[in-house]
Amino acid sequence: MICGRGGGAFADTISRRVSLGFGLGLAIALDTAVQLILKSGVSSVPDAGTIGQIAQAILHQPMLWAVAALMGCQYFNWMNVLRKADLSYAHAITSLSYVSVALLSVLYMGEHLAAVQVLGIMLILVGVWFVGRSGHVGCLVKGRAS
Repeated sequence: MICGRGGGAFADTISRRVSLGFGLGLAIALDTAVQLILKSGVSSVPDAGTIGQIAQAILHQPMLWAVAALMGCQYFNWMNVLRKADLSYAHAITSLSYVSVALLSVLYMGEHLAAVQVLGIMLILVGVWFVGRSGHVGCLVKGRAS
């Protein structure tokens, strides 16, 4: 079992951390944008009609095409993040998008948060803090992250 990355210079370690931090921040921002734009786009699609009419309305909604493009960006960014960090770490950190989506939904979409939702957001923040303290790269066992 080999723990840590070993052999890297201090500057390389800092560069990897900055790159990972940027990738995680971008993942949170992209997921937040996808959720908010998707909500705005879907809100303008008619509720009633045939499946064909609804599909046509969706295909003619530019915001939903923007969502598809952002999801493509998300995919490539996520692949880059996973090359640098354990999935258990990266996925937990990106759960901050739950917080950003909730707060921006209140600010820009006029939604309201119940007390239990605020409590849930606080629990997410505490959980992310604990995960963040654990480090982003686990031990390697025979070429696999464990």
